Amino acid sequence: MDKDTLFSAFGKWVAPINPNIIPNWQSTTTLDRYVKKLDTLVFLYIFIEAQLEKRKGLRSIMRKLEHDEEFQKQLGIASISASQLSRKNNQLDPEVLQAILCNLITQLHRDARPVSGRIGTVKIIDSSTISVCLQRYKWATFRKTKAGVKLHLRVAFADPDHVYPDKAVVTPARPADRSQMDVLIDESDVTYLMDRGYLDYGKYDSYCERGIRFVSRLKDNAVVEEVEELSVNTDSDIIRDVKVVLGKAHKRMQHPLRMIVTTDGRGNEVRIITNRFDLTAEELGDLYRSRWQIEMFFRWVKQNLKLTCFYGDSENAVMNQIWICLIAYCLLLLMKVELGTSRTLTELIEALKELMWQPWLRMVAAVERKPSRTSRGRQKKQKDQ
Repeated sequence: MDKDTLFSAFGKWVAPINPNIIPNWQSTTTLDRYVKKLDTLVFLYIFIEAQLEKRKGLRSIMRKLEHDEEFQKQLGIASISASQLSRKNNQLDPEVLQAILCNLITQLHRDARPVSGRIGTVKIIDSSTISVCLQRYKWATFRKTKAGVKLHLRVAFADPDHVYPDKAVVTPARPADRSQMDVLIDESDVTYLMDRGYLDYGKYDSYCERGIRFVSRLKDNAVVEEVEELSVNTDSDIIRDVKVVLGKAHKRMQHPLRMIVTTDGRGNEVRIITNRFDLTAEELGDLYRSRWQIEMFFRWVKQNLKLTCFYGDSENAVMNQIWICLIAYCLLLLMKVELGTSRTLTELIEALKELMWQPWLRMVAAVERKPSRTSRGRQKKQKDQ
């Protein structure tokens, strides 16, 4: 790749990718053996650009490269065929891209604000299903007439402006959310936020024994034995605060939990369950509301990056595109951190699209430029006295 790449906005965007990860794979596998043009790093750069621009298909990606001299200069190649892109996408081991993603996550951990206060580190887990065509994706069948891919995700959450993927698993849509709890919930110094899809009394008991903290929500049909009524502030939006034991007979939990009863934005009653007795009921209510951040993450990625339609039909191709999508997101957040800007990721995307091949300093100037409009809007005319 041309050394001048690092002086363009595109080059600066992809600079956090550690290129040394690929040679490590090349030394132990057949990765990029006998490859002359479309090596793994070039493939990754091509598909990252395609994710950002939400290109419709492989031929669209091919035409973009054929007609864009700047893109050719950045990649060091003049053209590539759709069939070459397809073969690489289908054959590339997704674990290579997953390793690159993990390295970017490590960088985001390093740049994250230090945890302070009583709540400590918070991580949110949830899943999102991406529907696909049953005839083309038979390996992802989960109903008679439907197919889908499920992204099981854990995100690190410090504040609404710093939410990023922390751990991810991709499966066909059939497995239930709680089938991935052992993978996503594995740290004792973290509070996990999750919804009703992860309700499991046996695992809750295990978390209590292992010192893993969680805040979740009860299903309507949950069996609850109330042990002790705890006090609630009269001016609070908390309805009840109760010490409880969940389950019955052989499924009865051994450890007591805390149930907070409050209301959502529509006035519906919500029962929050947790093993944290050190926080106030109000803090727990606010903490659970933070779970919405992962829903916003899924929505943002689907709207701003190409995560609703895939370039290939094979399981490898689908997994590769999901990892590339998450890589693109992490790169955007790392760019935001480096710039130290308050601009949103959506605004950064728009600036990056416009200045993709321009010098990095122009990107910096565009981001730092204040809005030219200073008007406060229409002012009401003063009536003559």
